[in-house]
Amino acid sequence: MQALRSFLFLTIYALTAVIFSVLAIIVWPLPFKQRYWVVSRWAVMNIWLLKVVCGLKLEIEGQENIPDQPCVILCKHQSAWETLALQAVFPAQVWVLKRELLWIPFFGWGLASLRPIAIDRNAGRQALNQVIEQGKQRLQSGAMVVVFPEGTRVPPYEMGRFGIGGARLAVEATVPVIPVAHNAGSFWAKRGFMKQPGVITMVIGPEISTEGTSANAVNQQVYDWMTATMTKLEGRTPASFNKGEQRDKS
Repeated sequence: MQALRSFLFLTIYALTAVIFSVLAIIVWPLPFKQRYWVVSRWAVMNIWLLKVVCGLKLEIEGQENIPDQPCVILCKHQSAWETLALQAVFPAQVWVLKRELLWIPFFGWGLASLRPIAIDRNAGRQALNQVIEQGKQRLQSGAMVVVFPEGTRVPPYEMGRFGIGGARLAVEATVPVIPVAHNAGSFWAKRGFMKQPGVITMVIGPEISTEGTSANAVNQQVYDWMTATMTKLEGRTPASFNKGEQRDKS
């Protein structure tokens, strides 16, 4: 039965992605925040469909920590789920993502309309500079910037190494960091077809100031908070690929 529910959700998910991608092109002339609101209804709809079709609900802790001003969101990366949930929970935002995602037919069109910072992950320092330069522009326009510091989806019970880009952007732009953790990977696995019923908990941490501190210090603070939060969510301390202080690499 759950396999059938998962198939039904995936079918609706794919069909509506095509519809909203075409809609994204139609509304492209609108100002960004209006365009974002229209396109992000797809994510809101799919979070609702997960609950109705698959029995997979969203529970939010710390929603009062969402600021009114632009910030950098450093989010745990386990599943495709968080790309939907972030749009449903946070105000207008842009993401730092790998440029290959924009090449996906239909889906990539919708992404492109949301002004992402699309980087070549093999470009090293050039990619880091792109995140800083374009990220400042997005923040100045009033949008939040979402960065997945682990860089790729990491299985449950593990913590990937943090890249420095998101923290450095926040420090150089002098905007706060909002850390976000969740346990979606236990219900919607990376490249997983099955959507297991249950409750995904998204924890939004308190604002982390970047004034008078370094990107390394901010990164370490987020890493420590996320490790502690994931330990509570998953019931055990996640295995770390790199213990100790985060290093200054893109």
